[in-house]
Amino acid sequence: MSYLLPHLHSGYAVDQSILSEEDRVVIIRFGHDWEPNCMQMDEVLASVSDQIKNFAVVYLVDITEVPDFNTMYELYDPCTIMFFFRNKHIMIDLGTGNNNKINWAMTDKQEFIDIVEVVYRGARKGRGLVVSPKDYSTKYRY
Repeated sequence: MSYLLPHLHSGYAVDQSILSEEDRVVIIRFGHDWEPNCMQMDEVLASVSDQIKNFAVVYLVDITEVPDFNTMYELYDPCTIMFFFRNKHIMIDLGTGNNNKINWAMTDKQEFIDIVEVVYRGARKGRGLVVSPKDYSTKYRY
């Protein structure tokens, strides 16, 4: 499904996509198109991109092709989602301890839309950290 979403092929393109968007949240998926987790996440992103187009825009970045951000954003996971608004990284408290990014593939489309809405509303109010509508600290049941 990654072919349905725009790819950014350089560090400059990533920077420009974040800088040029004034009124919408920029969602960037860092990872690989061939990675199973990314494929699952790309399917969710592609299916919701039309529903969130008024307040968010989605881009994909291959971390091997564009390694510029790997150390800056600690992109060591196979699939990572990050949010930006008006050239500012928006952190989200998911209950996992890592407020910088979502580093797993989400399968529930409505859940992802809810997260994007919370990020958008919080970012519009000037908040750099927003709280997720759902607590993911117990995502894995042991």
